[in-house]
Amino acid sequence: MENYVVSARKYRPQTFETVVGQRSIVMTLKNAIRSNQLAQAFLFCGSRGVGKTSTARILAKTLNCTERTPETEACNACASCNSFNEGSSLNVYELDAASNNSVDDIRGLIDQVRIAPQLGTHKVYIIDEVHMLSTAAFNAFLKTLEEPPKHAIFILATTEKHKIIPTILSRCQIFDFQRIKVKDIAKHLEYIAQKENITAEADALHLIAQKADGALRDSLSIFDQIVSFTQGNVSYQAVLENLNVLDYDYFFKVVENAENEDIPNNLLLFNEIMEKGFDGHNFLSGLSSHYRNILVAKDPATLALLEVGDTVATKYGQQAAQIDSQRILRSIHIIQKAETEFKASKNQRLLVEWTLMQLCSLKQESEKKNG
Repeated sequence: MENYVVSARKYRPQTFETVVGQRSIVMTLKNAIRSNQLAQAFLFCGSRGVGKTSTARILAKTLNCTERTPETEACNACASCNSFNEGSSLNVYELDAASNNSVDDIRGLIDQVRIAPQLGTHKVYIIDEVHMLSTAAFNAFLKTLEEPPKHAIFILATTEKHKIIPTILSRCQIFDFQRIKVKDIAKHLEYIAQKENITAEADALHLIAQKADGALRDSLSIFDQIVSFTQGNVSYQAVLENLNVLDYDYFFKVVENAENEDIPNNLLLFNEIMEKGFDGHNFLSGLSSHYRNILVAKDPATLALLEVGDTVATKYGQQAAQIDSQRILRSIHIIQKAETEFKASKNQRLLVEWTLMQLCSLKQESEKKNG
């Protein structure tokens, strides 16, 4: 039986080219390697799952490669690359500061720094979650970080830059990794689905990408979960069911009913949503986001701000053409007021229903004002 490898590991970036959503950082690092103008200490900052540790490993591998490609990528064939791929490289030292945060751990690392590499040109020290180091460990590390041997390069990675002492920050070249865009995650998931011969709907992949909230690793974990659930046929409905996400269609129907001043159908629709186990506060939050998307869809210049699939984007465009901008803004104001009052309300269901009634009355109000 073949050993199963999760997508987050199987498709972990191995070259600069395969790093997703961090183009400017990748270009800067490649140019620095090419021109031999590398700093000796880097700080990679950003939220989880955006490629900090992967980029650090790729940088370490590329630096010691003896046959780099014209695109400044590791060759994957030389002795240094082979030892790195096999996990036996003596030139790359990784330390997890979350569980190795004492002065003794840092002193052990400092003792290793003095030893020159036997194969390759650099010894690279990757310290993950560096903000977890104790104050004493930071202080022990300072002198080495300020005057490291020529062969040593430090790459510090953290999700909480504000917790790192200024004296460490001042000694590092800082790279801020951005949250990965929904379209970039969806495109990467589409590539993996093709490689694995998995049938996947574009809207389903967009929904997974949205749920991942800018973290590629999270999206791959969700993707694996959905693939197991659907046995390799990833549909939009399956993603909705598995992730317990409220379908866009509900919000389109709510807005349609509001435009038709149809209070009974909106109350029945909300009752159906409640019976499916969805929370009233989440419904209000999703509805305000829906109205925001309608407003964005009114102008072709802002359509790019819609982080949804093409099918859903078309629906937004059609609904936006039917509603006046002022009424959309008024609707958002009403929903946000309800969101603010939700936790303090003793009858939360009535609050949501009253909000829906107000939305259904807006068209009538605007007609009276204009009349």
